[in-house]
Amino acid sequence: MTALHPSAERIALDDPTSFTGGHPHEQYRWLRANHPVWFHPEAGGGGFWAVTDYAHVVEVSRDQATYSSWLGGVMLADSDPDLLVGSRLMMLYQDPPQHTRYRRLVSRSFTPKAAQAWTDRIGDLARRIVDRVIDEGGCELVSQVAGEMPSLVVAELMGIPSDDGRRLYHLTEIMHSGDPTITDEARLSAIIEMHAYAGGVAEAKRRAPADDVASALVTASLDGQELTDDEFNWFFLLLVNAGGDTTRNLVAAGVESLLAHPGELARLRADPGALMPSAVEELLRWTSPVVHMRRTARIDTTLGGQPISAGDKVVVFYGSANRDEQVWPDPDRLDVGRRPNPHLAFGGGGAHMCLGAHFARIEAAALLEQIVTRMRDLQITGPVERLKSAFIAGPSTLPVSYRAAP
Repeated sequence: MTALHPSAERIALDDPTSFTGGHPHEQYRWLRANHPVWFHPEAGGGGFWAVTDYAHVVEVSRDQATYSSWLGGVMLADSDPDLLVGSRLMMLYQDPPQHTRYRRLVSRSFTPKAAQAWTDRIGDLARRIVDRVIDEGGCELVSQVAGEMPSLVVAELMGIPSDDGRRLYHLTEIMHSGDPTITDEARLSAIIEMHAYAGGVAEAKRRAPADDVASALVTASLDGQELTDDEFNWFFLLLVNAGGDTTRNLVAAGVESLLAHPGELARLRADPGALMPSAVEELLRWTSPVVHMRRTARIDTTLGGQPISAGDKVVVFYGSANRDEQVWPDPDRLDVGRRPNPHLAFGGGGAHMCLGAHFARIEAAALLEQIVTRMRDLQITGPVERLKSAFIAGPSTLPVSYRAAP
């Protein structure tokens, strides 16, 4: 079941086809103006509260006492009960204080200082990635450039071979896809394969620990006990998933957005040293790689004047909050020099603020600098295919041509 607003725009934020052209900004805009907290009918489900304005997305994100990740998970669609039990071993599905204890196990590896120490290494990876394609005059930007960086960084962070990082990246695509040709069995098979791989990593790191995140996890103590195999496997899956989606989709969708705004591309290309930090933040706001997160109300409450009952699904939409006219007077203008820019692309704050945000910023800045300074006459040369998902947003293929800068 769907609803129509007066301009006959179809409101269907649970339907992956609404996202085939990117975020459905017309739907978002109407909801923000008319029903920023709206009970959205759901095909095959009991419905959910769609939260689309900035203030209420922040409110839900920061109030873990009222809105739980653990009760119903973080995906809009209800999870299989058995899969939900396993998923609750991931931080993403936990509430404080359990979430706090798990996050503490790896938080030191993802602080701003720890991420900054990787700047030179990530810059070198970005040069190598572009080196491989620059003389070809064209490439498929998602798989050959944007997806390479997070695959390689995650592999190094976890202490596994680069080719294995690429395979794991492919598995995450299967897990998140809303493509109707990919079955639930295929998604489950991808999870099982990643768990099996994680089990091998744990065994290897226990025999020979190294200076990497996987070794830190297998030797860590949680309430006086080492992580169980299941806890390690789900932790590993979360880090691989979170380490890939934002960077890949930000870079690919960011390049597509810059090409659609040639004045902003020229502005960034003319002074990347000064503008790259603000450009990355603006592209995060503009592209919003993560579409939504779900919470479940623990208690009866009120949100935006609407009565929320205990057990209700409450879904926050970051792409809408990041175009809220109450926060940005000109939200539909891309401005690579925009400051300040309090976007919610890494979450609305609170306990679940993205752990890898600092790495994602450094990776995206390094790759975008290589692209805008080394790829001249950059243009899209074929159809852009998009991820068939209502959970993550961005191109799945982006064919481009260019001329190597001297």
